[in-house]
Amino acid sequence: MKLSSYSKAIFAIISVALLVIQIYPLIWVFISSFKAPTDFSGNNPLSLPSRFSFENYLNVWNKGNLGTYFSNSLIVAVTTIVLVILFSAMAAFVIEKMRFKWSKTVLFLFLCGIMIPIQVVLIPLFIIYNKTGIINTLTSLILPQVGFALPISIYLFVSFYKYISNEIMEAAVMDGCGIYQVFWRMIFPLSRNTIVTVVIMNLIFIWNEFIFANTFIHDMKSRTIPVGLMDYIGQYGLTDWGATFAAISITTIPTMLVYFIFNKSVISGMTAGATKG
Repeated sequence: MKLSSYSKAIFAIISVALLVIQIYPLIWVFISSFKAPTDFSGNNPLSLPSRFSFENYLNVWNKGNLGTYFSNSLIVAVTTIVLVILFSAMAAFVIEKMRFKWSKTVLFLFLCGIMIPIQVVLIPLFIIYNKTGIINTLTSLILPQVGFALPISIYLFVSFYKYISNEIMEAAVMDGCGIYQVFWRMIFPLSRNTIVTVVIMNLIFIWNEFIFANTFIHDMKSRTIPVGLMDYIGQYGLTDWGATFAAISITTIPTMLVYFIFNKSVISGMTAGATKG
């Protein structure tokens, strides 16, 4: 019993230490966003602000084009997530429930997409987008992110659909439901936890995506937050750290809030419990 108590204490200490390591930088950035320029020039960088002010947030939103970057990121994220959910859910339904001769091969080909690095496709995509005239548009960011998000999303939906009884679908068909009604009225609503899991997993990567945005977007009006934040730090970083930290705080808060709200569904969607709908 004593050994067990010591083990629990050690695990508790390790957990708290890891939590501090993960959370402290975010807390420090958030607190620093309220500091005035004089707080960075003379005081200890780890000290609290001499006075809390929202002036930094007002400056970055009104003068730093952060509002434009934020709206562009929101458009890209929402559009990409909607398309990923629709395509992956329907593809998984066809692969797992509408069994055909090459269903396993099709699933394998989709999963091969996980092994393709993003860097490999940058040049071919740039050439294609340049010829089709969609460079410097949000479409050039949405299309590749949908493609790279589909493999793992399809796999999650397929894993969930395996545990849905075929008898339920057969009963619905006997009652007069078509295949589309079976999917939209029965299967898709049961996938709530899996949908939330796919949304959260992809939202974090889409919101923070930098490689595609830096390669395909050169117009300031079409930039998303990661690229815009890089330019903003280059413009203000040497003279106004408070504004820089305020910009970083604004960009990280949305994904953190979404994850904290839906974290239980994310955990359920990655375990067998999600198969109960």
